[in-house]
Amino acid sequence: QVQLVESGGGLVQPGGSLRLSCAASGSIRTINHWGWYRQAPGKERELVAAMTSGSSTNYADSVKGRFTISRDNAKNTVYLQMNNLKPEDTAVYYCNAVAVTVTWRYLDVWGQGTLVTVSS
Repeated sequence: QVQLVESGGGLVQPGGSLRLSCAASGSIRTINHWGWYRQAPGKERELVAAMTSGSSTNYADSVKGRFTISRDNAKNTVYLQMNNLKPEDTAVYYCNAVAVTVTWRYLDVWGQGTLVTVSS
């Protein structure tokens, strides 16, 4: 099995920054794909940023130029650096990973979510 644990959420003022972390643990051979999603109250979950094993990235238009996804392969950890935060960024942020286990199983795994609140 593979587990994801997120950290780094909290309350921040508009214009501020936060860095989210998501660490994978378990019988991992490699992480093929990482993604950060968010879900605001009353809205559908949406993709915020994603990174493939080859380190190509894509971002939601609403966060381009403000958010940066990065990864540390040695630690099986992905980060989301969020700058110039806006009230509309308020949401629960979820980490997602497509993990390959040591027995060559492909697992689609989700974290528990971390709340980001942008408010003055």
